[in-house]
Amino acid sequence: MLGLAKGLRTVGQPKFIRGMGWAAVCQMNSTNDVQGNILQATGLIEKAAARGADMVFLPEAFDFIGSSSEETGSLAQPLAGSTIRKFQEVAEANKVWLSLGGFHQKEASDTKIWNTHAIIDEAGRVVETYNKAHLFDVEIPGKFRLKESDYVNPGVSVPNPVHSPLGQIGLGVCYDIRFAEMSLGLRSAGAEILTFPSAFTVTTGMAHWKPLLQARAIENQCYVIAAAQTGQHNSKRASYGHAMILDPWGTVVAECRHSGKA
Repeated sequence: MLGLAKGLRTVGQPKFIRGMGWAAVCQMNSTNDVQGNILQATGLIEKAAARGADMVFLPEAFDFIGSSSEETGSLAQPLAGSTIRKFQEVAEANKVWLSLGGFHQKEASDTKIWNTHAIIDEAGRVVETYNKAHLFDVEIPGKFRLKESDYVNPGVSVPNPVHSPLGQIGLGVCYDIRFAEMSLGLRSAGAEILTFPSAFTVTTGMAHWKPLLQARAIENQCYVIAAAQTGQHNSKRASYGHAMILDPWGTVVAECRHSGKA
């Protein structure tokens, strides 16, 4: 189904793998500057498309990473808002599919946001969405606190795998990777590729990022594509990076390196 990877070496550049089509996995450093993040992401998409990519994978929080839950709520948009419309236009203009790995979605009636993984086809249509089910809640007194459930609604269902130019893709987001039963369910439903667009913390990334991706690939005997955030986003938050693609043997066939200090 998929073959050998090749690609650029520079952090943030898209990496490729050949299968029924070319896939590009991307790495970003999002901040609270939405327009700056859109420029960063569209630049990666255009570069990937110019190199022949059929589908481009962006990380969780490709739209922004806020400095507080209040700022996050204020910057969140409806699915039909200007941010997703922009990426629909970019997909259509470049004739590529997009995996938008974690959009901060907030509709008019919502009190909390949704962490939404959206798939857009080459015609600019939103063909599937998935709301992140497993939220990242951690609190180390006096050191670190990040409780996604304070401001994010958990998703309550997982869609069937999406038919794409690369094959059948099962949708996840970041922390979902720690719940093996979800991946097994997607594989049983026909997924040939699992996706985990992420913004892993530096500490947990150093310890568990690669082993978790390898475990999901090996136990399900399928490819795993994991776009990633990297570097310092604000004074309180940094991400591990190392966006990668793994084959069913658990071998890393494409990887972006970490950039930025924790």
